[in-house]
Amino acid sequence: MTETTTEKRSIEAANHPLKLLAVRPKTQSGKLPGVLWIHGGGYRLGMAGMVHMSRMAPLVAAGEAVAVSPEYRLADSAPYPAALDDCYAALLWLRDHADELGVASDQIFVGGESAGGGLAVATCLLARDRGEVSVAYQMPLYPMLDWRDTESSRDNHGRVWNTKRNHWGWKGYLGDLWGSDDVPAYASPALAEDLSGMPPCYTFVNDGEPFFSETLTYVRRLQAAGVPAECNVYHGDMHAFDMLTPWTRNAKDATAAFEAHFAAATARYRAAQREGVS
Repeated sequence: MTETTTEKRSIEAANHPLKLLAVRPKTQSGKLPGVLWIHGGGYRLGMAGMVHMSRMAPLVAAGEAVAVSPEYRLADSAPYPAALDDCYAALLWLRDHADELGVASDQIFVGGESAGGGLAVATCLLARDRGEVSVAYQMPLYPMLDWRDTESSRDNHGRVWNTKRNHWGWKGYLGDLWGSDDVPAYASPALAEDLSGMPPCYTFVNDGEPFFSETLTYVRRLQAAGVPAECNVYHGDMHAFDMLTPWTRNAKDATAAFEAHFAAATARYRAAQREGVS
């Protein structure tokens, strides 16, 4: 286990300054996967510094990855598409600064937890459709993907996150789009009709939390589209259990599985950047 170093950066994104945290191993051997890690908080809460309590923290400390975490605009100050615009700008910055960060340009990964998982999927959709940056792997943990009530988010009374809080989060993020037929897939990725060409995926989720159904549906739809995708399911009703109760058996098992899948993805998946695209 090595130490990490965190560097604060400020970039221009959608005509406003965007703060980033670049978290790297203090001693690094060779180029590593570069992970755009997006924090959760229901689109209305959270901060970039949550990367230090995320699944990425031990991987960076172990010298296995470099993480970039954007301080994206929260919904109460700027609803959709502000957060997505910021995350995509951070992804382009990661691509453009791969050499400086010690990142392998063909191993850019995207992940996050909860709303950050939803933004991770939306960012991958945008990257696929615009063709400006290649993403090799996605890790949207218990992602917040569907603004509509699902079988598990309807009437949910789970710990940490539930139906009431889910409606609160989506209403803030969607703003005037809430309740309409015009919600785009980039805002609520469960609405994406075509998932072909998306990066391979790994995720995990508890079976009693609100995002259980949409997580499984997303993974199954990726598989149906020919995209390698896996999901581990744990028994419990606590959202973000790996971060909030790391001493529990579920959290320990989820952490071990995540790190094993990350190592396998590092060995297997690459996606070269297109020449002349910047």
